[in-house]
Order: sequence, then C-alpha cells, then structure tokens
Amino acid sequence: MSLKDIFSQDKPINILQRAFAADKVAHSYIFAGQEGIGKFTTASEWSKLLLCRNITKEQTNSQPFADSCGMCESCTLFDTGSHPDFALIYKELLEYTKDGKGKAPPVQLPIDVIREFLIDKVSAKPTISDRKVYVISESEKLNIASQNALLKVLEEPPEYCCIILLCTHLEKLLPTIKSRCQLVRFQLIDEEKIVKRLESMGLDSKRSTYFARLGQGSLGLASQWAGLELDEAGLYKTKKKLIQSIAGYELKDALKLAGQFQESGRKITSAWAKGEQNTSTSDIKRRALKTVIRVVISALDDAMQMNLGNIKQMINFDQEQQIKRLSERFTAEESAEKIRDCYQTLRWIDAAVNEKLIFEHLLLNLAFSATM
Repeated sequence: MSLKDIFSQDKPINILQRAFAADKVAHSYIFAGQEGIGKFTTASEWSKLLLCRNITKEQTNSQPFADSCGMCESCTLFDTGSHPDFALIYKELLEYTKDGKGKAPPVQLPIDVIREFLIDKVSAKPTISDRKVYVISESEKLNIASQNALLKVLEEPPEYCCIILLCTHLEKLLPTIKSRCQLVRFQLIDEEKIVKRLESMGLDSKRSTYFARLGQGSLGLASQWAGLELDEAGLYKTKKKLIQSIAGYELKDALKLAGQFQESGRKITSAWAKGEQNTSTSDIKRRALKTVIRVVISALDDAMQMNLGNIKQMINFDQEQQIKRLSERFTAEESAEKIRDCYQTLRWIDAAVNEKLIFEHLLLNLAFSATM
C-alpha cells in the first residue's frame, strides 16, 4: 500500500502533499477525526514517505505526488516493522517500561510510556533516514502528566523529528498541545462508498447497507463488523434480537435484559479476539460493549427521526415495526435525551466502569417515558 491508495481521504492527503512539495513538513501534526476513517493508515504511509531513501514522484491531476518507493532499505525495514527511526506509541507499551512489568493494561496513556519511548529517544539522531517519526495512537487518552511531558518536546522539537498524534476527541487535548501542532482533519466517508467496499468483501447488500449506516461514515468500524459477520459471528442476528428486545421492553425485564446485553458483548468480544490476537483483551471488550451501545443508539435515533418525519435513511430499515413501537413510546425529545444517556454510557465504558452496572443504568433510563 502507499499514500495514493488511501481510501476516500483526498483532502488530508493533498494537505500533506503540498507541505512535502514546498519542503514545509511540520514537526508535529494532529490527525483528527472519527475512529476508523483512515487516520492510522495515512499516518503509516506518510511516515514511510518521510523516511524513504528513494522517493518517487509522479503527476496526479496536474499536481506532483510524492510517495515512498517501497524498495529501499528504509521501506523494507518499515514494512517489516523494524525501522529504527520510526516508533508507534500506544498505551499497552506500559508493560515494556522500566516499572511496568506485570501491570494491567492502562485505560489512559501513561507518562512512563511517553517518557521512555519518545522523550528519552527523541534526542538521538536518525540511523538510516533523514528523519525520525513518532506516531501516538489514541492521543486523546494521554493523561495530563503525559501531555505536559510531551509539550516540552513539541515546544523545541529536533529539526529531524516529526510527531503525529492520532485523535478522535480533540477536546481532550490541552490547548497548548493543539497550538503547537498542525491540525489535519479527516472527513467521514460516504455511505455508498462504504457499502461498495463491504460488498466487495463478500457481504450481501442488505447487511452491507446496515453496517455502513451503523458506522456513521467510519469505513474501519463497518469493515470490522462486516468481517465478524463473514466469520459467522452472528453480529447482524444479535443486533436484530437486541432491537426486538428493547422495542417491547418493560421495567420488570431490566435485569434480564441487562444480562442479555452482557452476553451479547461477550459473544462479540470472543469473535473479535480470534482475529486480533495482538490486541489487548480489555480493549477488544470495550470495543464490543460499545458496539452493543451503538445498536441501542441507532434504534433510538431511528425512532427520533421517525417522529420527526425523517425515515428515508433509517439505520434499522429492516426492523421498521420495532422502530415504530419505540417512536410510539418515546417522543423525539425523549429519544434525544436517551441518546445523550447512551453517549454517557460510552464514556463509562472507556473509564472501565463495571459493565453490569452500565447496562442496568442504561435500561432503567430506557424504561421510563412521559407517554407510559
């Protein structure tokens, strides 16, 4: 793969290309946007270009387009994950820090990781390339101590250094961090393009459309769900069962349904873990629980839109009767309020709150409405 193969992110790619052509590559970037829209892939290919020893150039739409050659020593080392001038920084590296052996995977990105894998290494000059590149994954999880430590490097970066922060929640970064980085925004991907990509994976049109709409412009998430479905994880069947349950849900069923939500989360976690053995179990579990909550949000959003007369782009177009029951139960305002509660639940999942308590709280909120 190379920069020219990045899917449906022409604007950020053009920003980077113009900077490269003008020899004005920034010392620090923030790649901002929703999860699964190409930030990590772009950061990888951009890093590979910056490190390449034999850069290729061609004309694209009458503009010069630079890319890595894919053949030199630097590119070969990069592709094998052993480039000495490149580092991917992520919170699970805590285990490999001086005092991190045996510690549980952290929820936040701790200062020890930033200090030992970036700050302590950044002053050493490049080994085989002209630059050193650091990519910080999930930078919104940098705690305050980590951000303050990183700030010192961003204020006076070595001339050969480029640091890229991947971020899904800009509001969680300190203003001083944001002011010292060039912001590159990544846009959501059109539903039609995502549907075509999922169909090319072998998924039928109905399920492709559903996962594309559930992903809300995220090709990465939609592709992950489609992959689970193709591996016969039963995600589509699970979502239909969940929506059927909440459509006819009553308060007396709260504990039982909370158990059903937990079981759905466990099934999705198990299926996901089989294909991502190098990802921490806690992260996969959080991702699975978020998927369950996203299904609930999608149903409430459809009910709200139905009450407002907007039913052309229903996410759960295959369960219109169930959505109609929800729309009769909740007004548009009530649905909006409960969607807000669901997003609070997503934040609790990130904070590692007990999942049983999360689902019980969510279902108690769903049990009441002004029309009951």
